[in-house]
This record gives sequence, C-alpha cells and structure tokens, in this order.
Amino acid sequence: MVDIRQTRMGGDLKDFLGVVDRIFEGDAKYIRPLDLEIKERLDPKKNPFFEHAEGTIFTAYEHGKCVGRITAQIDQEHLDRHKDDTGFFGFLDTVDDPEVARQLLARAESWLRQRGMKKIRGPLSLSINEETGCLVEGFDDPPVLQNPHHRSYQGGLIEQAGYVKEKDFFGWRYEVGDVNARVRKARDDIRAMPEVVSRMMSRKDLERDVDIMLEVFNDAWNENWGFVPMTKNEAAKMQSDLKLFFLPDVTRIVTIDGEPAAVALAMPNVNELIGDLKGKLLPLGFAKLLYRLKVDGAKSGRLIILGIKKKFRLTRKYAGLSLFLYAEMNDGGRKCGMTWGELGWTIEDNAAINTGIRMMGAKKYKTYRVYSKHLT
Repeated sequence: MVDIRQTRMGGDLKDFLGVVDRIFEGDAKYIRPLDLEIKERLDPKKNPFFEHAEGTIFTAYEHGKCVGRITAQIDQEHLDRHKDDTGFFGFLDTVDDPEVARQLLARAESWLRQRGMKKIRGPLSLSINEETGCLVEGFDDPPVLQNPHHRSYQGGLIEQAGYVKEKDFFGWRYEVGDVNARVRKARDDIRAMPEVVSRMMSRKDLERDVDIMLEVFNDAWNENWGFVPMTKNEAAKMQSDLKLFFLPDVTRIVTIDGEPAAVALAMPNVNELIGDLKGKLLPLGFAKLLYRLKVDGAKSGRLIILGIKKKFRLTRKYAGLSLFLYAEMNDGGRKCGMTWGELGWTIEDNAAINTGIRMMGAKKYKTYRVYSKHLT
C-alpha cells in the first residue's frame, strides 16, 4: 500500500531530498543536485517565485521507505497571462512502480482541482523559467546545470497515469571549435555595423546588466509557448546566484544605437564538479567546489539565455544577430577552456531557432517532454 504524505513548502525536506539516492541507485549518469539549492527553490522566504505563486509537496512511502516525490504549484503570473486555469506539477521522481507515480500525481491533481484548476501540466520545477520537462531521450549523457535527469521509465509512468504529451523541448550538444564560413560571415557583417556594440556582462555592474538581460528576455521570449515573464525580484535572485559561478567571457550584451537589442548568457556546467558531493556542501563540499572552480574550471557549459528583441529580430539587416551571438559565445567558451556546451532548451516547433542551432553544427542529444491532463 502506498502512503502519501504532504509537506508545506519550506518544511522538512529530508525524505524529499534523500529519496533520489534510492531512485537513481545504479544510474552512473545521475548527478545529485546540491541540497542547499533545492531547499532555497522550495522555500517561499528565499525564492521570489512564491511572491506570485503557491505550492505544496508530496512524498510517497511503501513499507516505511520513501519511494517518490512531487510538487504541485499554481503560478498567478501564468494564470494572469494565459487565462487557462492550468496548474503544474514538478520534481517528480519515483521508483519503477505505476501505482506510486499514479498516486503522487493524483494527490497533485486533487490539490490543484480544489483551487479551481481545470488542467495540470508538467513536470515544471517550478516554472517554465526553471527545470522543464521529463527526460525521454538522452539517458546516456549526464545532466548539465539546471536541466533535469530522469529514469528511462519515468515518462511511461506519467503516461500510464492518463497524461499526454503537450510539448517537447530539445537540448543540443555543441562542440566548441572553429565556426563555419557562413557563421563567420554573419559575425563579420554584424561587427562591421557601426551602430552595433557588443560587450561582456560586467562583474562590477552585474545588477545593471541583469536588468538589461531581463528587459531583452521578456521582450524576446514573449511569444514563446507557455512564456511567463521573469519578475524584477526573480532577476535579482538570479544576480545573487550568478556571483559565484559567473564567467564574463561566456556572456554578451548587444546594443544597437544605444538600445539593448540582444543578450546571451552561459554558465559553467557546475554538475561536472559536484558529482562526488552527493548533494552536500558541508562539511567539505563547498571548499572542494571552490577549489575545483578556481584550479580546473568546468570543461563544459550551458547556454541558458539567448534572446533578441522582436523589433531587431524582424529587421532584415540584423538577421545575422543570432549567428553572431553563437560565434561570440563559442570564442568565449574556448577562452575559458570549455570543450562543449548544451544549447537550450529550445521548443520543438521553433523552426527558426532550431535551424540556426543546426547551422552552428550542434546536434540534438536530449529531449525533455512536458505532459498535461484535464482535471474536469
């Protein structure tokens, strides 16, 4: 018999965090995220997401042992924008047991239904601006920073609980190296335009540059499926989180005639450096992480944000801006000693972006799936 227990956000997360050791036992590709980072994301006092959202936590037990977990959340920013009475589930990880997954999802559904939601979508942990989807392709490679990893059975268990695919998101593997002739030409053409200025984000003026990034992001991504704007306080939290791992060489801000026009932000893939920490920063994990960052650095990265304001994206003269940004990030990654990076995610039906990434020589190597189910 499966026993489902509820925990408030910001409550005791010992079992919620620890259950992954049982679920992913024997999975050599799994990297346990840092417990401190997960705790902060699920704490309404520390995560500004909860300024416009509410949520709860469920854990599943069999014979007294924790065998699964899930969150359920409602985002008012999403409801105000999309008016679709949709709530979300996230952080779903279970043992290979359809009943465990079904009952966890059922409790999340019930919690959302009681609050007037007519549809459930996920996994989103906690929103589309964080970890998105259930991994359904690409199990042979470890997860990169802030992207999910699941057991190969997890997507099937979600489907057995009555869920259907709503959207796929792609992760692209890009090998740092020499860009091709077409990309070089696009980069050279943009560089030759006197009104276009490209620079790295500044460690000294990070608050200013995060504000610029927020402005461009909310304009550039505005028409994407499921988009929810990032708030000022969420951007401030990002700024705080960036400080430890920030590498200016893999960031770009582009202005055109002095107006912010495009941004790109990549981060070192810290997952490379924390695999043996088992989620713990104490007593020695934090010192180990700082040493590894300073001495070795990460050999891979993740391109988290690349966006171009719509007015410039639709101007033929600046059609090469995306290739320009990819080329600049390639050069910055090489300077930092990175050999490859994950680009994405990107949405499956965003043909323009996916075509541009292929032109850079990247290969699709992971698929993250978002599911949904009607609650009426």
